[in-house]
Amino acid sequence: MTENIEIEGVLQTLAELADTYRMGIVTTSKRADFDLIHEKRSILDYMEFFLTEEDYERAKPHPEPYLRGLQRFGATAAETVVVEDSARGLKSAIAAGIDCIVVANEFTATHDLSQATAKVATFRELPSAIEGLPSLARNLSQNP
Repeated sequence: MTENIEIEGVLQTLAELADTYRMGIVTTSKRADFDLIHEKRSILDYMEFFLTEEDYERAKPHPEPYLRGLQRFGATAAETVVVEDSARGLKSAIAAGIDCIVVANEFTATHDLSQATAKVATFRELPSAIEGLPSLARNLSQNP
């Protein structure tokens, strides 16, 4: 049995971001676990794709998972922002050359997240944090 593990504000935030941005999920979860976790959750409705452990050879903190994500989007690192919640994911994004916003959580409170482009305390803060990224704002104004 799986319990409802929806994080407060995620669905509202994804709905808001979906009006402007394309989104996908890059996870180190196994596909079977990912499917089970998301079976009754609706966040996948906002995603163009998801990549799981089976979709790449080297896991985070290696850059390959995010580089594969860029390929799926047909996007460059400069056009992209990663939202992470762990040091391993942050290192992967940095190694792939992608700006990374870290969302705080109790499990990673002791991780070194100092290299993040930005940090937010809740998912609801993501839209303003993303809009505040100089590189992304520049790309959006060049590609209306």
